[in-house]
Amino acid sequence: MGDAAGEIPAPVSTARLASAADKVRALLRAALDIALPRLCAVCREPVEGEGLCASCWSKLSFITRPYCERLGIPFVYDPGPGILSMEAIADPPAYNRARAAVRFDEISRVLVHALKYGDRLDLAPMMGRWISRAGREVLAEADALVPVPLHWRRLWTRRFNQSAMLAAAVSAASGVPMVTDALKRVKATVQQVGLSRSERAANVQGAFRVPEQGKAAVVGRRLIVLDDVLTSGVTVEGCARALLRAGASNVDVLVFARVADPVRISI
Repeated sequence: MGDAAGEIPAPVSTARLASAADKVRALLRAALDIALPRLCAVCREPVEGEGLCASCWSKLSFITRPYCERLGIPFVYDPGPGILSMEAIADPPAYNRARAAVRFDEISRVLVHALKYGDRLDLAPMMGRWISRAGREVLAEADALVPVPLHWRRLWTRRFNQSAMLAAAVSAASGVPMVTDALKRVKATVQQVGLSRSERAANVQGAFRVPEQGKAAVVGRRLIVLDDVLTSGVTVEGCARALLRAGASNVDVLVFARVADPVRISI
């Protein structure tokens, strides 16, 4: 019989190691919650769990029916099923349908700007879940999500594409895959903030193109263009036209927030 001191200890199972690691992570999360309480994404007041405080949540304006079936613009009263807005009748878009989770207002503006300019990437999963609920019907018919691309110079400066972050969150929530090589921004456009609708349209004219390596993900497929905010609609319109020219069978649009009054376009 060998001496016990010389015996090789039994290996620790992978399951036990994983369980121990989970316990350590849970303890670290609990310590962080005590040391750094979670804050409302808008007003920065302490909250329990993730998201918004009760006050900010009550001010968030989710878009539900009745709305224009084409543009997703909310109606102030219910005109009946299938009714289109005057904007959709007068100037129908290249895309089929647009849906938004919330109105672009005081609260949603803070969320969009925090994600886009404040590096609050932790907001993307929450915002993506809201987009998924708002776009349930279009997601059920889609083959893939196409985030609005950034020009490489803008991407280098910002370090990430907020539309791609939201698309990844929507993909995780809905199961619809995201494709990142289906659309390319080939023109370095200026910031749209402060531009009129005609200036925005001129700014993005010829800005988007389906590259050769992205055509397989486009031809004959039902696609959803995904962006953070829909204002005048010229950006998603440019994306939709490029995808349709390349052979997409249908293009819909999903965004986190949209300006409810098309005349008001300042973001």
